[in-house]
Amino acid sequence: MTFRNGEIELHAVVAGPTAGSVVLLLHGFPEFWYSWHKQIDPLAAAGFRVIVPDQRGYNKSSKPRGAASYKLSDLTSDVLAIADQLGQQRIFLVGHDWGAAVAWSVALLHPRRVAKLAILNVPHPSVMLRYLKTNRRQLRRSWYMFFFQLPWLPEAAFSAFDFRLGVRSLVRSSRSGTFSTEDLAQYRAAWSRPRALTSMINWYRAAAHHRTEFPDSTVHVPTRILWGERDAFLLSDMARDSLRYCDSAELYTFANASHWLQHEEPARVSELLIDFFSK
Repeated sequence: MTFRNGEIELHAVVAGPTAGSVVLLLHGFPEFWYSWHKQIDPLAAAGFRVIVPDQRGYNKSSKPRGAASYKLSDLTSDVLAIADQLGQQRIFLVGHDWGAAVAWSVALLHPRRVAKLAILNVPHPSVMLRYLKTNRRQLRRSWYMFFFQLPWLPEAAFSAFDFRLGVRSLVRSSRSGTFSTEDLAQYRAAWSRPRALTSMINWYRAAAHHRTEFPDSTVHVPTRILWGERDAFLLSDMARDSLRYCDSAELYTFANASHWLQHEEPARVSELLIDFFSK
C-alpha cells in the first residue's frame, strides 16, 4: 500500500482486519519495514490493523534530495498523513531507533493523535540531548553520528565491499545468529536502491542542523518503554531517566538483549505490545 504526504510517497506493508484499531510501526536506521517482520502477524492475529511503512528516504519510499527534507517536523508529518489517510484521529504508535525518535516527537507535538506510545531502545529527546552534552560514555558510543555529518564519505564507507560496514553494524552489535543470511540480503537490497544511503544518512545530518523545539517536554499519553540492556549504542540509564518525562509510563528491560530487541525477543515484544494496546 502507498500513502501520500504531499509529493512524498510512503510504501507500507499492511496486515490485519480493516476495522481493527491501527498500530503504526516505525523502523530506524539502517532498516526498513522489515525491521518489524516478526511482529506483523502476531499483531494482526490479535485484531489490530497493522501499518508498517518504509519511512521517507528508505527502501521503496520517496527519497527527497537534501538533508533539510529529513527534519523531525517533516518526519512527524508523514505519520500524521498516514493516520489521516486511514481516517484515524488517534493511533497506537510504536518506534524503534530513529523510528522511536519520530514516535516521541509525534507524541510531544501532537498528543491528541496518539492513543498509546510504545518505544524500543531510544530515550526521550530531552534525555538524549542531555547525555550527548554531558556524558562521555554516551558521546563515545555516538561517534557515528558525527561521522555521518561528513559529505559522501559515510555513504562510500557503508557501501564498500558489498555493504560490509552496514552488515557488520548489524551483526556485531546483536546477539549471535540474530540476522540470518536471508535477512542481510533483504537489507543489502534496500540499501542498494538509488539515493537510499544518502537519504538514510541525511536523517543524521538534518538532526544536527535543524533542532526541533518542543513546547512541552512531558509526554501526556500512556507510554511503554522496552529496552535491551546490551545496547552497544545507547546507555540503559537513559531508559530509566526517560520515565521522568512521562505522565504515565512503564519500563520493561531485557537483560540479554541488544539494541535490536524486536529481532532478538520477537515473541515477548509482540506480547507486550498486544497487552499494552488491548487494555
